[in-house]
Amino acid sequence: MTSRRTLIGGALLDGSAKAAVKIDADPVAHLLRRATYGPTPAALAEAKKFGVAGWLDRQLDPARIDDTACDRLLARLPLAGASIAKVRASLPLHSYAAFGQLGRAAIARAVWSNRQLFETTAMFWANHLHISAPSSGVWDSRCDYETQVIRKYAFGKFSEMLKASARHPAMLTYLDNRSSTRAHPNENYARELMELHTVGLIYSEADVAAAARLLVGLGTEGLGTDTARKDTVKILGFTGNDPDSFFAYLTHHPATAQRIATKLCVRFVADDAPASLVAKLAKVYLDNDTAITPVLRALFTSPEFAASAGQKMRTPLEDVAASIRALGLGPERDGIKALDALYNELVDAGNAPYRWSPPNGYPDVAAAWASPSAFLMKCNLHLNLAAGWYPSQLTRPANLLKSLVPVPPATFGALVDALAVRLTGTRLPAAQTAAALSVAGKLPTSPVDKSLDGAAPYLIAMVLNSPTFQLR
Repeated sequence: MTSRRTLIGGALLDGSAKAAVKIDADPVAHLLRRATYGPTPAALAEAKKFGVAGWLDRQLDPARIDDTACDRLLARLPLAGASIAKVRASLPLHSYAAFGQLGRAAIARAVWSNRQLFETTAMFWANHLHISAPSSGVWDSRCDYETQVIRKYAFGKFSEMLKASARHPAMLTYLDNRSSTRAHPNENYARELMELHTVGLIYSEADVAAAARLLVGLGTEGLGTDTARKDTVKILGFTGNDPDSFFAYLTHHPATAQRIATKLCVRFVADDAPASLVAKLAKVYLDNDTAITPVLRALFTSPEFAASAGQKMRTPLEDVAASIRALGLGPERDGIKALDALYNELVDAGNAPYRWSPPNGYPDVAAAWASPSAFLMKCNLHLNLAAGWYPSQLTRPANLLKSLVPVPPATFGALVDALAVRLTGTRLPAAQTAAALSVAGKLPTSPVDKSLDGAAPYLIAMVLNSPTFQLR
């Protein structure tokens, strides 16, 4: 019998699972694999009821979607969205506790929020206008930044989001514009503003120096207080002395439109962004005054998106969220020990929310996350979740296998097929089925017997380990 290491591990360790399997291209299932943190039966049923366009309309208007259950869970993390004043009043100076609540809230939302497209989009923008958490100096402001910048403008206009980001105390501190003065301009924010947040690598060193001078004094009261009249500067074709005019120029620049469109395609479509779709989305972005929702609607209804099934793989965060959602596990009844455990798992995996240290945000391509150790961590977590070992506080069906496959088939092969359809949306290739059965020492034709009771968690975990499940 071929080993599970050979059949499953080999495809994942080099990041090539997408080349090893074909996944069901049903438009609704494909949409939910990309626009959410993982399909659930309820989400699939809702999407099939409303259709692709109807589902997008609902998700792009998140206020219409009831999310009270997730809100109750988030109430256990009161600092995750807290104002600067509340964090300061609640914690000792330079405490990292608010960072921890922020990261745990992101996991909770990814797994249990009904506003899934909003959550995937908010994480995209948090990655784009990245401020590492934890990070020195923003202990009191990073949570407020998430609320007042990222989540406030996630479905708004990028031009407004960028202005809010530039003036927020967290960004002023993180990229050092807080310490910039006319006598000693700090170029860090000016450089990243152009290179990472907007136009990309088309600037000169003279542009950076001029932008740093222009942005001196930017910010809120008590931060960046050098507000003397600015000299007129020339930067990338912009001429003026008003920071807001410069931000407007950058956010409406064709290079920024191209950059945002490319990054959205890499996030939602393919590691190699389709040039045709990038061009379409850049035009939609500019035609709609940098508004985000028209761009998202154009992306998810494009032929390039429809043709992209199997071309993205899940990051560790997405794998954790998708696994819990697929298994139908619920949050713990009180406390946050399960969220603590999941957060720590993702710290070990290098993909805990917001913890990427450099200002460029987490990578979003398969090669960045393909390694033997990363795959082993996924396998261990899948078995822990399937068996109920860890985090043990998660609520779960009394009989997980029965909840996934209510009527057990006659053979082990048919059982794995049923599990695969339930968890991945499609049957596994024969080799992957054989690999899954190897943990129970069974053949596809072996009749289901009492040994199923002990084998069930391992069979469930092996389906989650499969290259098919790893596809986003």
